[in-house]
Amino acid sequence: MRKVVLILISFTIFSCKNEAQKPENSIPAMASLEKGQQLFQENNCAACHQTNQKVIGPSLKQIAKIYKKQNTSLKNFLKAESEPIIDPLQYETMKINLDITKGMTDEELNSLEIYIYSFSK
Repeated sequence: MRKVVLILISFTIFSCKNEAQKPENSIPAMASLEKGQQLFQENNCAACHQTNQKVIGPSLKQIAKIYKKQNTSLKNFLKAESEPIIDPLQYETMKINLDITKGMTDEELNSLEIYIYSFSK
C-alpha cells in the first residue's frame, strides 16, 4: 500500500511540475495579413506575381478574383492538393515553388491566403 501511495504522490508532483514548465505565451499563432505579406516577400513570390500585372504568373488581383469567384481553396493549391485553375499551362513552372508552400504550416498558409485575398477589392 505504501508503494502505491508513493507512486501516486510522485505522479502528482511530476504532473504539476510539467504544468509549471509550460511557457506562459503558448497561445497558438494566428494567421494575419502582415504575416502573409512577410511570407510573400521572404519567399520571393513577387518575382513571378505582381499586384496588378501578369509577369510569369498571374497577378495577385487575378488570383484573388478568380479563386473567390469560383469559391476554390487557394490554400489547397498552395499545399499541392488541388489542380491550378488559373493558367494551367504555367503549372510546371510553378510546381517547383510549391515545394516551398507545401512545407508551410497551416497558419502560414492561412496568412498567405489572407494576403492574396486582400487584393480582391
